[in-house]
Amino acid sequence: MALTTLKRVLSAGYNSFRRNVWLSLATIMVMVLVLFVIGNLIFLGAFASTVLAELESRIDVSIYFHPDASEQDIFSVKRDLESHADVADVSYTSRDAALAAFRERHKDNQLITGALAELGENPLEASINVKAKDSSRFAAISGFLQEKDYPIVDKVNFSENERVVERLGSILATVRASGAVLALVLAVIAMLVVFNTLRLVIYTMREEIGIMRLVGGTGWFIRGPFLVSGALYGFCAALITTAVFFPLAWYASPKLAFLVPEFNLFNYLMLHLVEFFLIMLAFGVGLGILSSFIAVRRYLHI
Repeated sequence: MALTTLKRVLSAGYNSFRRNVWLSLATIMVMVLVLFVIGNLIFLGAFASTVLAELESRIDVSIYFHPDASEQDIFSVKRDLESHADVADVSYTSRDAALAAFRERHKDNQLITGALAELGENPLEASINVKAKDSSRFAAISGFLQEKDYPIVDKVNFSENERVVERLGSILATVRASGAVLALVLAVIAMLVVFNTLRLVIYTMREEIGIMRLVGGTGWFIRGPFLVSGALYGFCAALITTAVFFPLAWYASPKLAFLVPEFNLFNYLMLHLVEFFLIMLAFGVGLGILSSFIAVRRYLHI
């Protein structure tokens, strides 16, 4: 009996969804906008994580030594850093190697090469580049260097790189928050649309609802089809939104790859297609059922 009742409720919900096709279509389109914003937030989060990870992988602590520092003293500092628990790698660049790299980098700039020739000596300092096991441990490494206060160290270059990552992270967090607010606003609008759609459907079906009451239809049997209609709105919106992202991701991938070669939007969508659709489905169906529940509670007095 319960299975038969469930089948009838599902059938009635589908028929209501199909009969009011234009209202259903308008409702679905509004829900697609909500899911589209949510989908963009998901991709923005993946893109931001890739960008930050790439930037963090390029951050290092650069330690520059006074020109008169001996290699023996510099290697002593290097050994201290290699023994530090937070350090992943330490590389040394001598003054001569730094000058050779500088000359190669600016070999086409006659002004710079001419100035070096006139100077007659190497103006560059020997340096050590330190990579951390985790980007959050750079501050600890920098503190270690300040505590040691090596007299041969001229300067430590870390805070500039740290500020760049912090600023980028702050910008991306602001964009995410703005997107979340926009998604929330659109979700409220979608709920109002579903709410008013079902209000109209309830009004047009008032005679059928009255007959169901007279023949002893239970509250679940009368309310159920409207909840099914709400779930169908969300299901269709999730399908459409997922389908729309295929061409958009394919089109946008080369442009994003130009900025961040490590991130391929289309590949990311294909690898996470099931999870992405399930998220869209959960939001869509949840939004539809919640709106429907509020509508039937408000206008369907049984």
